[in-house]
Formats: sequence, structure tokens, C-alpha cells
Amino acid sequence: MSDHPVSVGTLLRAAAPDRLPEVVADHLRRHLAADRVEVLLTDLMVRSLTPLLGPPETDTEPGALRCLGSQQPGTEIDAAGRARLHLPLSCWGERLGVLRVELPERPGPEQAEQLRTVADELAVALRAADRMTDRYRTAQCRQRPTMAAELQWDLLPGRSLGDDRFLLAGQLEPAYDVRGDHFDWALAGDRLTVTVLNGAGEGLEAALITATAVNAMRNARRCGADIVEQAELASDALHSRYGGSVHAATLLLEIDLVGGWVDAVDAGSPHCLVGRSNEISQVRLEQQLPLGMFGETRYEIERFRLEPGDRLLVVSDGVHAAAPGGSPPFGESALLTALRGTRLQPATEAVGTVMRGLREFHAGAEPEDDAVTVCLDWRR
Repeated sequence: MSDHPVSVGTLLRAAAPDRLPEVVADHLRRHLAADRVEVLLTDLMVRSLTPLLGPPETDTEPGALRCLGSQQPGTEIDAAGRARLHLPLSCWGERLGVLRVELPERPGPEQAEQLRTVADELAVALRAADRMTDRYRTAQCRQRPTMAAELQWDLLPGRSLGDDRFLLAGQLEPAYDVRGDHFDWALAGDRLTVTVLNGAGEGLEAALITATAVNAMRNARRCGADIVEQAELASDALHSRYGGSVHAATLLLEIDLVGGWVDAVDAGSPHCLVGRSNEISQVRLEQQLPLGMFGETRYEIERFRLEPGDRLLVVSDGVHAAAPGGSPPFGESALLTALRGTRLQPATEAVGTVMRGLREFHAGAEPEDDAVTVCLDWRR
């Protein structure tokens, strides 16, 4: 029989989906002499952390929050030489939370590598287990979402995605009472498809309109259709169901991650901007009919090009058209101010900065619409 311990990946795959934190904690105590282990998950807005092994109270420790923001491990040594480590829990660019481990002393290089492996294995397992148990979603929610919000969050692809070519992030607000705004994405080789959608109406009805459009676009995309066919199938599905009484304003993008070319179908109100060096400009596209307005609507592709290092930002009308109290719309100047404040931030932080600027713009007033911000950094 081998003397080598069973790998943490093997243990996680054999565990019940709701027991992953306990499996990791037991493994680290047995094989790395950990005194204490905590698994911290982000809330829906990736602003705070909630422990899964301790009392379910928001964790505000600066080291954990720094690790979440920087996506880099951090180590703190106390006066007695004991070590507290924070390691990011991330999976394909999706920031899930932080693994905290307390050890009797600073770990050596081999131990540090083992800890990084444990964090990586746990992140993948948590992502896979999310559909099998409510434990992790419950920890992410600060309050009970509306039925519309529940439907929208289950429909989202995640909150970020990335590799060495790009980093993509999206944010949807208000988190617990959204209406019809939505974003979607899918990666296939060197092609990245991104859509931002604003379904008409309020509450659950708006969410159902969005769900119909999004699933129609996914159905077409998964059968190899381009963004024109995706838009046309979704438009026909909505028109067949609602007879033109409702529609979904949508921007569909397909990005070539090698050459930087972007194919676009502008079917409504979402706006597209590009940040290049210190300049921010709107991509001027010919606005075509929103999805579902008329039967058998046909769409056309427009094309523009990104340069290495460019930032592509897409915002729904809940962002660019927000005008609380009759003020000038957020998109006229305040959005550009918020975007300039993101210059040194990764896309995963930039979406939060834009949304924070939008909340401050409302000055405590209740937003009249939900809002989506999607940010892509093309690294090439």
C-alpha cells in the first residue's frame, strides 16, 4: 500500500457536495498541521465574505479582503511566529472567495505549493457543486431575493471569466430585486461571445421575457449559429410568445481573441465603449430593432477592432440613461468619470467601481431601473 496520502482532489470528488469545506479543513489539519481553517465565500456582488465553517457573519478581516481583490496569496506572521495565510478561491477567472489557513509557523516552499493546490482544487469543486446544494448560494445571499432575481441569478453564466488572453466580468444590480437586465457569455476556442440584454417590463414578467430571449440565443449558439442567427431566433421566439407587445433590447458581440475583431449586432439600448490608453470613446453602431418587436426581423453584423490592452465596456440603459430627479443622464459625464477611476483596476474590480459611481450618482434615491455593467480587458 502506498504511503502517500490521498490527494485533496480525490477526496473532494468523493465527498458530498455540501461537505467540501469540512473535507478540506480535515485534510489540512491532518497533513499540514493546520490549527484553524476557514472557507470564505463572496456575496452576490463580490463585496464581502461569509464564513462557511464558523458563524455566518460577514468577515471583514483586511487580509482576506486584500486577497479577494488582488487574487494573490497573503501571509501574516504574529509575534509568536504563527502564520495566517489567505489564498484566493478562483476558477477560470471566477472569484468565489478566500481560503484562510492558520499554521504553527511560516510554510516552506513545498507547503506553500500544497496550499495553493488545495485552494485551486476546492475552487473547482465549489463551482461544480453549486447546482447540487443550496449551502453555498445561501451563504452568498445577504437577504431574500425576489422571484425575478432568483430567476435572473440562476440564468447568469457567472460573474467573471478569464485566462491569459482576456479577463471578463459582469455585475447586475440591484442584486435582490432585478427586473429584465441580464448578461451572458461563452468561450469557444478563440471566439468569445458576449451579450447584454434589457427585457421590457417589471418583476417576474420581465425576468421571463429575458429568460426566453437568453435561452433562445443559447440554443442557437450551441448549435453553431452566429450572432445574427442567435438574434433572429430570439426575436422570433419573443414575437411568437408575445405578439410584439414586449421586446428585449440586446447587444450581441463575438470577439476574436487572436486578431481583436469584434462582430456586433446592436438590437437596442445597451451602449458599448472602448478604453484605449487614457481615452474613452463610444463605439457607434447602427441601432437595429429590439428582439421580438416584429416577426421575422433580420439583423446585420457590424465590425470594429480592439487593440492589445483595450478595455471594452458594455452598459445597459439602467446605467447610461439613469437620470434621478431629472438630472443629466449618468452616461453623459459621470460614467466617463467612473471609468477613468478604473484605469489601474482589473475588469473584476472595474465593474464594481462603475456601479459604485452609479449608486453615488443616485445620492440615496431609489433607482428606477436595474442595471448591468460588463467589462472585458483584452490582453492578447
